[in-house]
Amino acid sequence: MLGFLKKWTLPVAIVAGTALYLLFAYVPVLQPAGEWLSDPLDVLFPFSVFVTLYFNFCPIDFHKMAPARWQLYLILAQLALIALVTGVVLGFGLQGNARLVGESALTCVIAPCAAAASVVTRKLGGNLHQMTAYMLVTCLICSLTVPTVFPLLEKSAHISFLATSLLILRKLSAILLLPLALAWVTKHFVHGLYRRIMRHPNISFYCWGLSLAMVTGFTMRNICHALGTGILGYIALVSLLLCVLQYFIGVGIGRLTGERINTRQGMFQKNTSTIIWISSLYLHPVASIGAGFYVIWQNIINSYEIWENERHG
Repeated sequence: MLGFLKKWTLPVAIVAGTALYLLFAYVPVLQPAGEWLSDPLDVLFPFSVFVTLYFNFCPIDFHKMAPARWQLYLILAQLALIALVTGVVLGFGLQGNARLVGESALTCVIAPCAAAASVVTRKLGGNLHQMTAYMLVTCLICSLTVPTVFPLLEKSAHISFLATSLLILRKLSAILLLPLALAWVTKHFVHGLYRRIMRHPNISFYCWGLSLAMVTGFTMRNICHALGTGILGYIALVSLLLCVLQYFIGVGIGRLTGERINTRQGMFQKNTSTIIWISSLYLHPVASIGAGFYVIWQNIINSYEIWENERHG
């Protein structure tokens, strides 16, 4: 049983998160417990991501976090996709349900690189140092693109560029910079703990499995709450197409630069929890469902990648 869980951590996490949410939401005897657990889980999720990244960042050598050519290509590709989706929504004057699908598509391309990208990159044998640097850069880019683009789509959104930029940076810094700093302190000053952590290189991956179960449950909650929306199927399909498109853009850039693992993960893995939070503040609530579906698709692809890597490794 333990061997099965180690081999299929991500699929098990997705199924477990989905099943547990449905049980506590739709089995009458469990509904009170589900309502009671909602708030603690909302608090526990960012903490679990923090712990995951702390373990993952411990091996990082800051001297190896230099900029790389592939990072520039991925940034340009992401900016092009943001411009394309925004241009389609505005250029075709999409309204009603079509506009909601367009806004959902935007959440799938404007999100920064996922925190889990560094975890999976390390699991697949990629460059953890460069991926971590890229994650930080995309957070900065997100803090600039979101307050620039969102007001173009939602004229009624009272969104201040500076206030929104600082809001995004503050949220992302708490998740990324604090565990990075704590990992650096552990590596250089708490040597006993550092050695114990390094003896278990997969601990961050299993911690991420727990986080994924929670984020899948949150995603199912958002999807179930939007079941009355007739465009749910279109949003799911568009998010799947964008996930696959960004994956293969990463593959193409990897062929040019020789960094196939990093470019794949950096391009298609998105920090959906952050963009769901920020889009729910400034866009129509249904728009965040796109990023909710996206997290399912990207982790199905990650599960396949890890399975292929271990099968050939």
